Amino acid sequence: MDMFIAGRWTRGQEMMDVVNPFDGSVIDTVPKARPEDVDRALAVLADGAKTMRDMSAYQRSLILDRAARIMFDRVEDFARTISLEEGKILAESRVEARRAAEVIAVSAEEARRLTGEMVPLDGSQNGQGKIGFTLRVPCGVVAAITPFNFPLNLVTHKAGPAIAGGNSVIIKPASDTPLSALKFTQVLLEAGLPESAVACMTGSGSALGKAICTDDRVRKISFTGSYEVGDAICRAAGMKKVTMELGSNSPVIIMDDADLEKAAAAIATTGYANAGQVCISAQRVLTARSVGADFLDALKPKVEALTLGDQLNESTHIGPMVRESDAVRVAEWIDEAVHAGAQLVTGGRRDGSRYQPTILDQVDPELRVSKDELFGPAVAVTRFDDIDEAIALANRTNYGLAAGVFTQDIDRAMKFARQVDAGNLNINWGSQWRADSMPYGGLKHSGMGKEGPKYALREMTEEKMVILHLNAD
Repeated sequence: MDMFIAGRWTRGQEMMDVVNPFDGSVIDTVPKARPEDVDRALAVLADGAKTMRDMSAYQRSLILDRAARIMFDRVEDFARTISLEEGKILAESRVEARRAAEVIAVSAEEARRLTGEMVPLDGSQNGQGKIGFTLRVPCGVVAAITPFNFPLNLVTHKAGPAIAGGNSVIIKPASDTPLSALKFTQVLLEAGLPESAVACMTGSGSALGKAICTDDRVRKISFTGSYEVGDAICRAAGMKKVTMELGSNSPVIIMDDADLEKAAAAIATTGYANAGQVCISAQRVLTARSVGADFLDALKPKVEALTLGDQLNESTHIGPMVRESDAVRVAEWIDEAVHAGAQLVTGGRRDGSRYQPTILDQVDPELRVSKDELFGPAVAVTRFDDIDEAIALANRTNYGLAAGVFTQDIDRAMKFARQVDAGNLNINWGSQWRADSMPYGGLKHSGMGKEGPKYALREMTEEKMVILHLNAD
């Protein structure tokens, strides 16, 4: 596929392969853009931002409505593209494709709802005869920098609100998974978005990221990815608005009064979906010492029932990891934990880019498999004695994106909600749950700002304060 910059589809001087993670076969090629391509794209997008600013919210909502309808009609095509380039099983890809269409539909609704507020100036000492209200106006050019693990849905979470708010947008998808974003760009143009209002650039993030993030024509950056890259973007961005959705190593607490079957079913789902390559994947499972063995007895057969293989086979539960090097890293971390005394309950084997669903027990919280972001199909079980120790273990990390607890005690549940440092808190479910309309974001090294169209729209607009100084009666 070609990339879309400066108002047209274009090839690059260099091309790069997009491969199927399962067998390494080439499924397409895309241009390898250069920093000078960023300059060309932004020159047009700056004009596109003016066009979008002058467009009414109603017009923008119609474009997004049309785009959503097209996406719903093409769910199967998008799903197959996601599975081919990322390795996600088809069932999960279909869910992602439908969710992405819903994000665009909700963005259309939110475009119509964008509003300021009245400010009661006459409630202040010098406010007599003054009327105040706020306006929300577009930022200008928005940069949407997205990761491989949700190559369509996370693009829509950035581009949808950006367009709804009257901005132009430059999309930089992950190098491993650019095809979904390019097809989404085709949909936006088909739906009537001005050609000057969008660009989708493919190529190396390290080569293009600095050119995008340091350019003053970009006024807002929305990034999803690792903490290390997010930190570098923030340092390069200067005085720009930023939203950072970064990494995590999400904890799930299993209390002694938990429904162990429900907890085991949730962990088997939330710890292994997309081969564990989910920011809010359950990674650290903290179990009360008195129920730890029973919980593992419930979890082990559920994990062993997860079939590993070709993501395009409808019977497969877990596909390959996006790169073989990632599977090698997961294997290294798990082997390190076993050598340090952790018990391998099940799994622990690698075949190329595929890593067997794995459970580790008796894991030292200081091991990498616990304290860092594994981003693979394994959970690390650590035991605790009481709720205070469980919360301390949950917070023993630089991350804070999501967490879960299983308990029938409302006081324990609320203590968890108040004291665990995470932006998304689940009671009687695992850490991995998201409604696309909710405010979604993390604490600490997991980032800043919120996604979800309603909330992202505020991040992608500026607020102005207007004061009317009225003549006295």
